[in-house]
Amino acid sequence: MQIAKNTVVTLSYRVTDSDGNLIDDGGMPLIYLHGGYDGIFPLLEEALHGKDVGDELEIKLQPEDAFGDYDADLVAVEARGLFPDNIEVGMQFERAGEDGDDGELFTITDIADDKVVVDGNHPLAGMALIFSCTVADVRPATGEEVSHGHIHGPEGHQHH
Repeated sequence: MQIAKNTVVTLSYRVTDSDGNLIDDGGMPLIYLHGGYDGIFPLLEEALHGKDVGDELEIKLQPEDAFGDYDADLVAVEARGLFPDNIEVGMQFERAGEDGDDGELFTITDIADDKVVVDGNHPLAGMALIFSCTVADVRPATGEEVSHGHIHGPEGHQHH
């Protein structure tokens, strides 16, 4: 079966940076609903369209095609007193958005005496990535998966 709109695709994959450094070894397969449901980067989804089980693909994703360009405006220095005592570099927190909406995710990148540096960029922002994959499985999506816009079952979203 070929990858087409409203199919569930399983990929064995690996991601490296442009220098060949391993970013993600793909320990767990990537499973998504194909057809513009935002389950995978659009450029990658476009390249996978029409592929069959067993087909291999390697595509270079520029920052704008992956996690975006690095935005220095998303880095801030905050007063240490705004954080709990047990914070550590690498911890993440969500800053509440306006009107109770989900906010942005920030990572603590440095802690000094009375200051904490937080970064709202994705850790891979600004990086070109090489996405290598093999199509491991393709199946028709269920009507419920299509209506919900995501996969269900052991590998998928199950809040319903």
